[in-house]
Amino acid sequence: MFSKPDMKASVCPLDCPDTCSLSVTVADNRVVKVRGSRVNPHTAGAVCSKVANYYPEFVHGADRLLTPLKRTGEKGSGQFEAISWAEAITTIHNQVKAKIDAFGAQTVLPLNYAGPHGLLAGESLSARFFHKLGASLLSRRPLCGGIRSEAYKATYGSVPGIALQQVAKSKMIIVWGNNASVSNLHLLRQLNKARRKGARIVAVDPKRTQVAEQADLHLAIKPGTDVVLALYMAQALEQLKAVDQNFINKHVLGYDDYQKMAARYSLQDTARICGLAQADIKQMVNWYATLAPAAIAWGNGLERNRNGGSSIRAIAALPAIAGKWGVEGGGLVAAASNAFPTTTSLLTRPDLVPPETRSVNILDVSNLLLDADLTPPINALFIYNHNPVIVHPNQNLMKRALARGDLFTIGIDIVMTDSMKYADIVLPACSHFEHDDIFASYGLQYLQRAEAVIPPVGESLPNTEIFRRLASAFGFKDDCFKTSDLDLMNEALDAQDPRMKGHKPSTLPTDLALKMSVPADVTNPDGTDEPILFKNVFPDTPSGKVELYSQALKDRYNLPLPRYQPINADFPLNLISPSSNKRITSTFGSVSDCDASPVLEMHPDDALPRNLVDGMTVKLSNDLGEVFLPLKITDAVKPGCIFSSKGAWFKTTLNQQTVSALAPTSKADLAHGACFNDTLVEVSEAPASMTLSN
Repeated sequence: MFSKPDMKASVCPLDCPDTCSLSVTVADNRVVKVRGSRVNPHTAGAVCSKVANYYPEFVHGADRLLTPLKRTGEKGSGQFEAISWAEAITTIHNQVKAKIDAFGAQTVLPLNYAGPHGLLAGESLSARFFHKLGASLLSRRPLCGGIRSEAYKATYGSVPGIALQQVAKSKMIIVWGNNASVSNLHLLRQLNKARRKGARIVAVDPKRTQVAEQADLHLAIKPGTDVVLALYMAQALEQLKAVDQNFINKHVLGYDDYQKMAARYSLQDTARICGLAQADIKQMVNWYATLAPAAIAWGNGLERNRNGGSSIRAIAALPAIAGKWGVEGGGLVAAASNAFPTTTSLLTRPDLVPPETRSVNILDVSNLLLDADLTPPINALFIYNHNPVIVHPNQNLMKRALARGDLFTIGIDIVMTDSMKYADIVLPACSHFEHDDIFASYGLQYLQRAEAVIPPVGESLPNTEIFRRLASAFGFKDDCFKTSDLDLMNEALDAQDPRMKGHKPSTLPTDLALKMSVPADVTNPDGTDEPILFKNVFPDTPSGKVELYSQALKDRYNLPLPRYQPINADFPLNLISPSSNKRITSTFGSVSDCDASPVLEMHPDDALPRNLVDGMTVKLSNDLGEVFLPLKITDAVKPGCIFSSKGAWFKTTLNQQTVSALAPTSKADLAHGACFNDTLVEVSEAPASMTLSN
């Protein structure tokens, strides 16, 4: 007999800035439907089609991991047999301990990223476990987000920018490198509100996205040149006498040095370097100079190139130079995570890390796994919350690294991913629908908690419980490894902070999205005001000012000011791998609707001289690999640039290579970050044996 469907509250945990509140229909302990709810007032019942359409299959589909597994075939083959939890934990302990006894604890490396964004599933007991073990540390942020975070922090410190909902009050919005309809859905709602009130919207993006289609002005910029455009805007604002000199004198450090750098780029030079029309550049500058409030809403695409840090810094400088801060809807939509009273050190316990423990850049993992001279070598790898063989650059190198015969790999995931197929032991993890967690968004300034809506599927366990069991097997007796999930929530956030409004994190109602506001004072007696930079929050840089000249970045990267570095074009076409409308990074790659290969989008001017026609399968190649994709010819992309979405799984290919195979491991100017959008390739017709369907 079937049970009556029940509606339950939840939160989307995926790597997206929106962190939507969800309404989940459950029947017979199964997720049967997922829709948006109105608990979070700014996701307002809307949710992306990916979450609405794919979650039931993701949670209950054929690829769901139900038991621990032991590899029986070659690494990467996907051949496993089911084993018990006891055997799995014992095998992991014995194998890892043997590696530690032979090489020391730093032979162990966690390889994780941002699969779930819950504070517990993301990084809590797992961090404590590896810190206590003495494993090598992993620097994760270079893969994504680290460049932008470091650039923003160097300029403004650890303070939030304007809240997303304030965009509706802006008179001019620059959407810069942000394909919002795919990866920042609820920005669209605010743009539409602003548009109805007469706001001007400018899209800066090498592709004519949905936002660009609806914008008043679209600047189809050449990838990697955003820093030049932003530097030119700075000097043009000064020429138009549209700078706020009083604000600059009081709140800005390094303005004169900055403008000397900006003066290197004339309007003509900027247009040539960026591939833009001079008239379009002048129009954007004039609107930004004369319209207020004015907001900039940027995306992650900006950072994914050699000039990523400089571009972020130069764009971040604009609202300070033009005096756009201090009012609702004025400034930069950024750093929402800084609005929360998180207590990360209490949650992850970095005090457990032994002295002199090395730190590994996540982008270097494949090279280090294959480095015969590395001391100690990495001989034990834990992969969780991550699908590295799909999302890391130089995919073929990662495949060779994970296939190393003497590497003992432990995989922890919800479904059987391409990376899990390289593991020796695979542990089944719960989806976020099967455990409690708390969520501090990186795009919206609202805190939300969710409870399990179904019991664990099969023998799966939450990440927290998996690492409790591992800690026990390794003999860790500290009380911090016995902490319950509810207590972990209370250690993740400061309940005494005024922003919590008296709520204990572990009992935050699931029908409440708690708005982060500044503490009450004489100007804000009820403590409900949203953070507004230079009104009720201020930079916490070393100088206490907006640092256009950064001594910290000079010391760290020899980059006190933004700078532009041209790319050495070994191949003629620039491959951009943006977010997909079917996957969130690689999550949902297991569902049947993601079986087909993503298309390659190319401008007619690039297709014609190569004798390529719409619908044919083409080969993308460079020195790192070759990828076969169906071709879509469209004038929505800029000539010289081609586009194919990231995160597709090997099942979409005939040769086990996706676009990540072509991406370089070169590093950006800040944070030693990834340069996916510096991928250069040639494209030709594929041989008949490699024809794909889409």
